[in-house]
Amino acid sequence: MTERSGFTLIEMLVALAVFSLAAMALLNLSGENTRSAARVETRTLGGVVAENLAVEAATLPAIAEGVSSGQIDLAGRRWRWTRAVSATDVAGMLRIDVRVSDADGQAAERTLFRARNG
Repeated sequence: MTERSGFTLIEMLVALAVFSLAAMALLNLSGENTRSAARVETRTLGGVVAENLAVEAATLPAIAEGVSSGQIDLAGRRWRWTRAVSATDVAGMLRIDVRVSDADGQAAERTLFRARNG
């Protein structure tokens, strides 16, 4: 009787099953990394829009209380923003809340305080 070297069919099937499970896990991880990168990009770009609107509100000569909103394009995307200006308990001080969202939902939020008239 001669000895044969190599793998049996069962051993090959088990090895393929283990390999396919590892490959599926790596593909799932790769997809999650892509989704995570897209979320980070949205938050970063939304943050840029929110910072720009906050700086604009801080540098205006005067700003009235109330809510304003609009849309702005940045990086090939349309961003919706809302700016709420309200009085605080400190006389002459205003609170400004800026919220920015894209088509998928809220992307960034900034809050700042400034004197009522510059």
